[in-house]
Amino acid sequence: MVCFFVALYYNVIIAWSLFYMGNSFQYPLPWEQCPINMTTNNTVKECSGSSPTSYFWFRKALDITDSIDESGEFNPIMTGCLLAAWAIVCLAMIKGIKSSAKVMYFSSVFPYAVLFIFLVRGLMLDGAMEGIAYMFYPKIEIWAEVQVWRQAATQVFFALGLGYGSVIAYSSYNPIHNNCHRDALMVSCINFMTSVLASLVVFVVLGFRAKNIVLNCITQNLGLLNDMATHGSNHHWWPWFNMSDPASVTIPDYREWYHHYGSQVGTNITDCDLDEEMNKGVEGTGLAFIAFTEAMAQFPASPFWSTLFFLMLLNLGMSTMFGTMQGILTPLMDNFSLLGRHRTMLTVCSCALGFVIGLLFTQRSGNYFVMMFDDYSATLPLIIVVVFETFAVAWVYGADRFLDDIEIMLKWRPPVLYKYLWKYVCLFAMVGLLAASLLRMVFKRPTYTAWNHTTASETTLEYPGWALAMLAMLILAATLPVPVGYFHSWLKNRGMGPEGELAGQEIDRERYTKCNSRDALDSNSQHTPSVEDDGRPRASFLPLGLDHYRLLPQQEDVEEEEEDTM
Repeated sequence: MVCFFVALYYNVIIAWSLFYMGNSFQYPLPWEQCPINMTTNNTVKECSGSSPTSYFWFRKALDITDSIDESGEFNPIMTGCLLAAWAIVCLAMIKGIKSSAKVMYFSSVFPYAVLFIFLVRGLMLDGAMEGIAYMFYPKIEIWAEVQVWRQAATQVFFALGLGYGSVIAYSSYNPIHNNCHRDALMVSCINFMTSVLASLVVFVVLGFRAKNIVLNCITQNLGLLNDMATHGSNHHWWPWFNMSDPASVTIPDYREWYHHYGSQVGTNITDCDLDEEMNKGVEGTGLAFIAFTEAMAQFPASPFWSTLFFLMLLNLGMSTMFGTMQGILTPLMDNFSLLGRHRTMLTVCSCALGFVIGLLFTQRSGNYFVMMFDDYSATLPLIIVVVFETFAVAWVYGADRFLDDIEIMLKWRPPVLYKYLWKYVCLFAMVGLLAASLLRMVFKRPTYTAWNHTTASETTLEYPGWALAMLAMLILAATLPVPVGYFHSWLKNRGMGPEGELAGQEIDRERYTKCNSRDALDSNSQHTPSVEDDGRPRASFLPLGLDHYRLLPQQEDVEEEEEDTM
């Protein structure tokens, strides 16, 4: 359910990337300058009051309404882009795990090449070092905010694929003795280094953008001061630097002068704060579609860099969508044999359903629903799902038993530290984060950021009553399968009675055997290996200890897997 909700709105972001990439094949870029109103022959008011990139994003791309209450008609261009995005996902997934894996080789490696290119180019820009310094300088005062930690948890879940089921879906295709410990450490380290690399690229470009804005601000203010000097004004607060040469004035010099005399000058003379500019447009969709587009518009050969950037976003989005779709399709095929026999039809129908429901996001108010799904259909349900997963493994199944199983797979036992991390540290941290997030929602009404076309600025609005009901339904729909599945199993066992329970235990004994660790394994008790409908060899379960269930492959399975590997 969580994967389905994420796939619905995440493919809309891919559609936006397709739209921007299509508009990158022109010079100058359409978001470099404000358009002219043909009636008045003046710059469009909404654009002059904000910026060319903001105007292009909110008016040309989204054609957004002023609030979530105003739905507006469908955006035909975005509807077409969404159809194209779902078609690409469907074609890549239609042949199953092998076809999606081949596509992911390119979609996962290509962004690294682009990131390195952007990093090298970005380090040559004026303002790059200021951006890197801003990135690494900690802000202790915001560490007490719940929203910061909730977003950090969401970032970790998104980056590592935790709680989606996509990692479980992919790993179910691995051989039984695959070194999952090595893979987990490797993925975590690569993810960390990738995050640092991507953050460097982001803050290098944002530093360049912010410094350009601040230098333009200083130039405009010095021009106003020169006009005042021309009209004979002579005050003791005149700057000590050369106002006639703005290029020679440094940001620290101007800010020092403004700090001493800013209160004595007119209100038309403003402060030019680099940190304040760095804070603008660095979150959510504004990062990619406003801040980055504005910075790339100032690059030499801007269409090339814009095309490269949105092609990278498209690849990143597609690789995420493949994993998300695996988290939808694999559980359905594993639990319903009929669906497993008709994988192609299931894939096509899932993508078609995703497109139809995704039309909600192609309305003029669609961006507000994207923010709603991003904040509430993924973040909180993900935390709840991971809490259930951790509790089930560490407490219900048992951390010691789980470590025993991993020992059988790896041929060595992982450190006992994992046991205490699973049972206490991780579980209590996520429960605390979940409780704090729910309390924040109760005591502080959820809000969203809307675009006001009259003032040409963003405003914070509270969700209306029907939107709050929709939020609650999204969270409940994503988390209900856990208790519903439990009660369904409980009622089923209760309805079977004692005889039914014994029959169920006999069925379980065909797959599981409980015995003393001193008992010898009877090789004749091994069953003929079977193959799942999706082509995965199913492992047989054999005992290796008292009161423990062990997962071991049959010898025939291992031989078949070795032949496949060769």
